[in-house]
Amino acid sequence: MTPSMTTSRRALQTIPGQWGKSKKLTLSMTSSRRMLKGLGNVVLVLMLLWTAIPFYWMIATSLKHDKEIYGYEATLIPQQPTLDNYATVFRETPYLLFLRNSIVVAVSSTVLSMIIACLGAYAIARLNFPGRAFLARSLVFTYLVPTSLLFIPMFALMSALRLTDSLHGLTIAYLGFDVPFCTWLLMGYFKSVPVELEEAALVDGCNRVTALVRVVLPLALPALVVVTFFSFTHAWNEFLYAHVFTSTNSARTVTTGLANFMSQDVFFWGPLMASTIMSALPPVLMFLVLQRWVVQGLTLGGVKG
Repeated sequence: MTPSMTTSRRALQTIPGQWGKSKKLTLSMTSSRRMLKGLGNVVLVLMLLWTAIPFYWMIATSLKHDKEIYGYEATLIPQQPTLDNYATVFRETPYLLFLRNSIVVAVSSTVLSMIIACLGAYAIARLNFPGRAFLARSLVFTYLVPTSLLFIPMFALMSALRLTDSLHGLTIAYLGFDVPFCTWLLMGYFKSVPVELEEAALVDGCNRVTALVRVVLPLALPALVVVTFFSFTHAWNEFLYAHVFTSTNSARTVTTGLANFMSQDVFFWGPLMASTIMSALPPVLMFLVLQRWVVQGLTLGGVKG
């Protein structure tokens, strides 16, 4: 025991009842912390169950026979797991076509969005020109406009340009919400890169584009990975535009193709859950591969420039 603690304890003992009150206060604080910690653990467990149960139900349903899904013989756990639902998806539906369309649209819109966003974010973050602040705020307002208000005028515009029911038309439509989102995020990341590094590159003979490519982008690699992941996921999961702008299987994506497993009030739950699980795999695998850079990039933009 240190001399300071011994001195304080003796001082408390000289005051009648003070030591007992201090001990009770310490025990009360300890019990309160334990209660809060226990309550937090309970909340985390409930949130985990809230998130995990739907995934378990999808996986379990995709592995069941029809008699285990419908009627009185329905079970919580597959009694005789089977892959028949997955075979049905590949044999009897154009799921692979939907999957290819989703990959083409998501990758194309992500690549184009990243190219435009990198140039736009760098210009707003580094260059001084009239209307720069207004342009930066406009990006936020543009992104905040809900797609439910835009799909009608967008459909009229796409119809006039004959871009409906096509993959390139859907890709162009996705740029409307991907580009403002990516540009706004990259602005904060680019501001965290020291401007002295770009000035040194300019002194060495680089122009603005070369400084962006050789100096800024390598330093902002985790941020680029984060924005790429968010943009890809956004385009992959989008439903409204894909549903309104496409009408044939040749241009449908996975999100709209899943409606083929519903016929009026009949739901083919086995194939539907099997296709849903396979549709969720690409974003999950992408996150697992890029996880290290995603974690770094989530905190990179928090540094003030």
